[in-house]
Amino acid sequence: MNGKTNNKIFYNKLWGLMLPIVLQNLMLALVAVADAFMLGGMDQNYMSAVSLATQIQFIQNMFLSAATASLGILGAQYWGKGDVKTLDEIFCMALRLCGLVSVVFFVACAFGGRYLMLIFTNESVLIDYGVNYLRIAGFSYLLTGISQCYLVIMKVSEHARTTAAISSATVCINIILNAVFIYGAFGLEAMGVRGAALATLIARIIELTCAVAVSYRKGYIHPQMKFLFRRNKQLSKDFSKCAMPLLGACLFWGIGFTSYSSFMGHLGVDAAAANSVAAVVRDVVCCLSAGISGAAGIMVGNELGAGNLERGKEYGIRLLKISCFCGIVAALLMCVAAPVVLHFVKLTPQAISYLKGMFAVIAFYMIGRAINDVTINGIFGAGGDTLFDMYSLAVCMWCLAIPLAAAGTYYFHWPVVVVYACTCIDEVGKLPWVLHHFRKYKWVKDLTR
Repeated sequence: MNGKTNNKIFYNKLWGLMLPIVLQNLMLALVAVADAFMLGGMDQNYMSAVSLATQIQFIQNMFLSAATASLGILGAQYWGKGDVKTLDEIFCMALRLCGLVSVVFFVACAFGGRYLMLIFTNESVLIDYGVNYLRIAGFSYLLTGISQCYLVIMKVSEHARTTAAISSATVCINIILNAVFIYGAFGLEAMGVRGAALATLIARIIELTCAVAVSYRKGYIHPQMKFLFRRNKQLSKDFSKCAMPLLGACLFWGIGFTSYSSFMGHLGVDAAAANSVAAVVRDVVCCLSAGISGAAGIMVGNELGAGNLERGKEYGIRLLKISCFCGIVAALLMCVAAPVVLHFVKLTPQAISYLKGMFAVIAFYMIGRAINDVTINGIFGAGGDTLFDMYSLAVCMWCLAIPLAAAGTYYFHWPVVVVYACTCIDEVGKLPWVLHHFRKYKWVKDLTR
């Protein structure tokens, strides 16, 4: 195959995977945007409370991500190899794990919402609103893990457009229902934070229903009952080998990232509100690198699973270069987004001052975030090199960013924006380590049997 043909295949596959994944992530992020603007338009405390309450789902997603990422890693390689039977077994394994996690978090939200909110803030008004949100939203947490498994298996099996269509449709429904339930329409009373939770629950029910129905169409993969309740010891061992480091990394990152919200929550309602808006905008812009990362994992994994190690290595090198360009674009997007967002949000003057400083910090953060996202989650993960992420987080987040932010919040009483900058230092700090590890090429592995 000549270079020109190979380039065409590479970029066709990249765009074919990346665009639907970016769209899917963007649509999911838009739900948070809708929640922030609609709730913030009614009361700043509504927005802050829901932002803190949804950190519970964020932690749940850390557990779910370990299972779904393992499904994506092994699934991409077995799909590249053409082994659909084994892929179905891995799918069922992920469904079992995600179902268990979903039940645990539902129980925690339904019966211990107040204790969960106390982790993030000591403001009684935010706690009360957060509890009202969790009592309803907790039911949606029962469905999230199962839906994610179905959407991942569709992406792996070359149906990324379908996942984007399902996510886009359910997000549009969620946003419309947000407006209806939050503000009150068609004779309904305004429900505020409870309305946002109810809209989320209905959207998750629709999403799972669509995913299950589509999975029975020709060319799609659906779980076989004989695999759903049967354990393959060897495959479980392979799955655990990927999942355990991923779980460690997800917990390190998830709990650490949640602690950042806790720091902001303890710096006052203005800091919490500014952080809520900054987090939403950051997550929207990060959709670009997340899309490239998802495509990288599938593309490199397909080649490695098919035994094309040199081509997989070549793809990884190209994708690393693309991630650098992505980081620069993301930084510029933050600069462009800042004045637009400031025009629309309804915050106190102090919260707006904090938000301006946070946007400046995020612009620099985006460069490191984009490179690390594509390299660690996409390229390294494709070859089962999942342990590195846990090590890098243990050092850069837990030994550097969190201690600095905690000291600034509780001991030195640094300005809010300085504390926020401390929470962003880990992504930039680990760049040299990531690039050095990339050149060792430990990620160039065929994981299939």
